[in-house]
Amino acid sequence: MGEEFLTFKGKPLVRSKNTIYYGDMSEKYVIKFDVLSTKKDDRGIEKADKIIVNLINNDPDLKEADRVVKKSEKNGFYNAMDIGSIWLERALKG
Repeated sequence: MGEEFLTFKGKPLVRSKNTIYYGDMSEKYVIKFDVLSTKKDDRGIEKADKIIVNLINNDPDLKEADRVVKKSEKNGFYNAMDIGSIWLERALKG
């Protein structure tokens, strides 16, 4: 039985601690979100505040440092997801 993942625009979102991957790991590119800080909203719910967004090349032959294609820091997960999904879509189209 296959694992079920939360998806956005048909691509999986997978979280490990403060890192979230967006995209299919079998494709050429994925997005990596690193949550640097969080803050509580008016209701006391903790939300991601500062996030580093990376477009990552999945080529295993590349050195780790050479895999980052684009990088940006965003405030809030909505803003990070917005730019990350655009970068991923454009990169996968070629």
